[in-house]
Amino acid sequence: MTAPDPLRAAKALRGAAAGVLVLEGLAVLFVPRGIAQTEEGLGGVRLTLLLVLSLVLILSSGVQRRERGLLIGTALQVPLLLTGLMNSVMWFVGGAFVLIWLYLLQVRKELIGSRFAPVTAVPTGDAD
Repeated sequence: MTAPDPLRAAKALRGAAAGVLVLEGLAVLFVPRGIAQTEEGLGGVRLTLLLVLSLVLILSSGVQRRERGLLIGTALQVPLLLTGLMNSVMWFVGGAFVLIWLYLLQVRKELIGSRFAPVTAVPTGDAD
């Protein structure tokens, strides 16, 4: 099944991907609070890594309108999932976000025909 208007479907899915990336960035901002209460505490390196990841996730939401936006967002799912190494709850939170991201890619494949290929305008049958 493909969408009747692939350009419009791609635009909608890019907006959903951007929204998911912003939510991921906000979720990463809650990790330092959980780590600070552990025995090891929150060091400067951990805090810096989490803040940079959060910032990159939020900034990558603005790149979703570009051709490589989905590839960048997909690559950022790996460090998001790896935040589980710092706080075990993030395995579940990161895993949920990765599943949502995979679902968006699957919907894009069904509506547009490809997960990452650029969308081109489909010519209509009108010769006028």
